[in-house]
Amino acid sequence: MNDSAPRLRRARRTPVLMAGAVAALLVGLAACGSSDDTSGSAASSGKAATGAFPAKVATKFGEITVDKAPKRIVALGWGDAETVLALGGQPVGASDWLAFGGEGVGPWAKGRYDKSPQLIGTLEPEFEKIAALQPDLILDTKSSGDRTRYDTLSKIAPTVGVPEGSDQYKLSWEKQTEVVAAAMGVPEKGEKLIADTEAKFADAVKAHPEFKGSTITLGSRTSEGYGAYVSGTGRVDFVERLGFENNPAVEAEAGEGFSISVSKEKLDLLDADLTVMAPIGIPASDISDDPLYKAVPSVKAGHSLVFDDKNISTAFATDSILSTSYALEKVVPLFAEKMK
Repeated sequence: MNDSAPRLRRARRTPVLMAGAVAALLVGLAACGSSDDTSGSAASSGKAATGAFPAKVATKFGEITVDKAPKRIVALGWGDAETVLALGGQPVGASDWLAFGGEGVGPWAKGRYDKSPQLIGTLEPEFEKIAALQPDLILDTKSSGDRTRYDTLSKIAPTVGVPEGSDQYKLSWEKQTEVVAAAMGVPEKGEKLIADTEAKFADAVKAHPEFKGSTITLGSRTSEGYGAYVSGTGRVDFVERLGFENNPAVEAEAGEGFSISVSKEKLDLLDADLTVMAPIGIPASDISDDPLYKAVPSVKAGHSLVFDDKNISTAFATDSILSTSYALEKVVPLFAEKMK
């Protein structure tokens, strides 16, 4: 259940037409001037990474080599732009997966851009717009893992797609940070950010031993109905790091996707030691005021939480290196209160 799915549609153009349009645009750009000529674009391109190059990154589609420090990064994957910002970079183009608007990032990343990026589509990225930005690196690490999407992007610039062993948005903030830092040539910065965030998790675990071994359901409701997330997703990874166990009944229904649908007739499937729900495109009251939801045992017992603060909900959903720290600060106290 992709948070952006209710708002976005998959591309309707054929891969051949998309690739052809991109190829034509690339020829036009080459005629106007080489993308290697950065003298006129240094100010708009943002900060360049420094480090040892060439940098090599293992991905689902093979090892990618980044020959030199990227100056014009287009960050397309879920949370990729925030990760670049955390590492000291400045994307010239980025996708706004959760419709933040403005610069396309949550409040935890506010003020990190020197210049607002060109916003690019998510499920249906505008390949011509990406090519016009003349990127020297494209990041699409937390994405669909679709081969056609990757091949089309690779015709524009070196593209670091879904990492080896990951797929369908199932990528932790930790792995995302590692991969993006490698591509930017700043692996040490990535390691430091990861270590600092892991220390925050360790502090939360120590402060809340009641989380350990407790079952939890992470669900959401859209205009189409209820659902629950399965292991391998950012949300579930977050709570498992705190010591929780994802609802075994939900795990038993898991397929290849990152969530399962839960019919109104089977809402008891959401029952756990703690049930946490997020509204997507609907008011939070559509969940908390639903008589069927209120009949779930954990909800009746007061061990449930519905995110009615959009910032908390989106931080929990974004699962980037920056939003994770924000979520730890805001969400852990709420969990603790409902576990009493």
